[in-house]
Amino acid sequence: MVKSKKPKILNVQNIIQSKLFNIQSVNLEFSNGVRRVYERMCPSNHEAILIIPMIEKNLILIREYAVGIENYELGFPKGAIDPGEIILEAAQRELKEEIGYGAHKIIQLAKLTMSPSYFSSRINILVAQNLYNEKLNGDEPEPLEQIKWPISKMMKLLEHPDFKETRNVSALFYLERFLKNKN
Repeated sequence: MVKSKKPKILNVQNIIQSKLFNIQSVNLEFSNGVRRVYERMCPSNHEAILIIPMIEKNLILIREYAVGIENYELGFPKGAIDPGEIILEAAQRELKEEIGYGAHKIIQLAKLTMSPSYFSSRINILVAQNLYNEKLNGDEPEPLEQIKWPISKMMKLLEHPDFKETRNVSALFYLERFLKNKN
């Protein structure tokens, strides 16, 4: 495979900023002389986590409102890694806030990029096992509905109309591979 030379960045300009987002215009020149202007979220080193909690022979999912699609989405607990936190600390905190459990065992399955043409963010996919009861107050505006889903039927989640978010779908495939390699 031929490795392409990275385009030269001619100019970066902040064009829109809100409380959460900073959008940039990036003027590039490719090695063949073609110039293009792209828009992206301001790059950062921020990472997030998505945790697949397993208890007994079930996965624990949550139903949470997603304003982007103006509907409820079924998925795994997830959230940002706060400044000063490491991945495992963030995973424990999110589990306790979103489902009321901590985990004695957390294993990282993958680190993925999300829409890398627009975002520099990464999400860490983790599996949490040997859960114990412990609740922390989180920042959710309403209680999150919990759904236990049999591990033996986990791939049926792909047919569920509310389980469509790509991070959750990716996590499910990583979990399937993890469980096959474990046996």
